[in-house]
Amino acid sequence: MLRHYFMVEFCPKEANFPLLSGRCISIMHGFICKNNIQGLGVSLPAWSDNTIGNKIAFIHYDDVTLNSLKQQPYFQDMKDCGFFKLSDVCVVPNECKEVRFKRNQSVAKIFVGESRRRLKRLEKRALARGEVFSPKKSSYTRELDTFHRIPMSSSCNLEDFILHIQREYVDFKGEQSFGSYGFATNKKFQGTVPDLSTLTNNI
Repeated sequence: MLRHYFMVEFCPKEANFPLLSGRCISIMHGFICKNNIQGLGVSLPAWSDNTIGNKIAFIHYDDVTLNSLKQQPYFQDMKDCGFFKLSDVCVVPNECKEVRFKRNQSVAKIFVGESRRRLKRLEKRALARGEVFSPKKSSYTRELDTFHRIPMSSSCNLEDFILHIQREYVDFKGEQSFGSYGFATNKKFQGTVPDLSTLTNNI
């Protein structure tokens, strides 16, 4: 079965690319939740170790679904303002390699703010059980592969949060299994998307 994609390019060179990526993902998230769509993945064609890049692409087997997503007011308004360029909905070329963009929330544990929140949750649970809370300090230093952070806002509880995204190349095309933000995860969702980095001049 053929996969399709459309790509968004962020035009202003000084733009906050993670912020714009998060906004695009939020639109996609609302769209797939409202329409009960499965298997819609996100690819980041201009990803590098230094930046998440100025492009984001959406992948799905159904070109009608992608055209409907592309017509969402946010994308069209940003295009009309000259902030976005939108590609046509195209068939993914057979020669594209496969890549997995993975949401890895364990990355958050290395940040102080997230550690504090985690300790507060553990303390609350311990007190509810009537136990004394005495966390052990860890001297373990964790090495992580390159990741980028995408800021998000929840429309349900109005809280801000971060998607920590990593990229890994794979030797096979996986199932179109993604979370509701279009990414694979460490365990449950193992979907892959085409590496569209060679097509970034096609918009």
